Amino acid sequence: MMQDAPLFPEQASTIASQIDNLFFFALGIAAFFSILIALLIVYLGVRYRRRHAAQTGEAPPHGSKAQTVLEITWSVIPFLILMVMFIWGVKIYFTAARPPADAIQFYVVGKQWMWKIQHPEGRREINEMHVPVGRPIKLLMTSEDVIHSFFVPAFRIKQDVLPGRYTTMWFQADKVGTYHLFCSQYCGAEHAKMGGWVVVMEPHEYQAWLAGEKSGQAEFMTGAELFAARACNTCHRPDTSARAPILTGLFGRQVGLQDGRRVAADEAYIRESIIEPQAKIVSGYQPIMPTFKGQLTEEDVIELINYIKGLKAPEGVAR
Repeated sequence: MMQDAPLFPEQASTIASQIDNLFFFALGIAAFFSILIALLIVYLGVRYRRRHAAQTGEAPPHGSKAQTVLEITWSVIPFLILMVMFIWGVKIYFTAARPPADAIQFYVVGKQWMWKIQHPEGRREINEMHVPVGRPIKLLMTSEDVIHSFFVPAFRIKQDVLPGRYTTMWFQADKVGTYHLFCSQYCGAEHAKMGGWVVVMEPHEYQAWLAGEKSGQAEFMTGAELFAARACNTCHRPDTSARAPILTGLFGRQVGLQDGRRVAADEAYIRESIIEPQAKIVSGYQPIMPTFKGQLTEEDVIELINYIKGLKAPEGVAR
């Protein structure tokens, strides 16, 4: 019976047991003190009850040594327990917030009412995400319409997916299987239907799946094709920077702006430069780039970002 209706979701990621251990510790502490306080209320109510009508209470002597020790004890012990939970929680938080350097990056786009996933090799899925077991997976996520939330209970991961910006999250599945994916943020009339599956496979099976039949998938323009089709190459030329910055070797570099700030050229910066080019003007250039807001889908933007990320600076050229 418990297999059909488990009390807690299955643990299927490296961080799941850490989160559960902290949760059960906090739950145990809360239960212990709740029972202790309830028992003390009953004991003190019986021990110091009024035994006859003429009996009056007596106040304990103020400032006694026993009273001082008791007050210090009931203040220090809860403080130490809370500090243990705080430090424990901070450790888990930083582990969950910092993807490993070797994480495989997937793109996730939320849309009423579906999840669209793109693999680093370019393969796309809807409401399914195939991943290899034992490999850290980084998700770079955005929404095409309203706020969604990417939630996989078995992995103990949940992150809001916001329109107009990127959010990140990572996990490492440690058990082969198929795990339910939900949207945990109310996003419209069919919110309850916005779900899917994360399929965790052995590495060789995952590689075979990637190389397998791709029939039925729609044809998409690559980043290079979009770059040319939108005439980006007329200004962003690799042989001149007269009209627009050279994009070769841009990704990961610090970029100086007209207002004196310096920003990192990451995915969020490149996306903003495509959709809202006037938001951050590069030092030394005029704000002549047109906006592509409403002209490109999130998948198109992802393809352009991947293309620009792939424009590596030649060996020996300073970045």
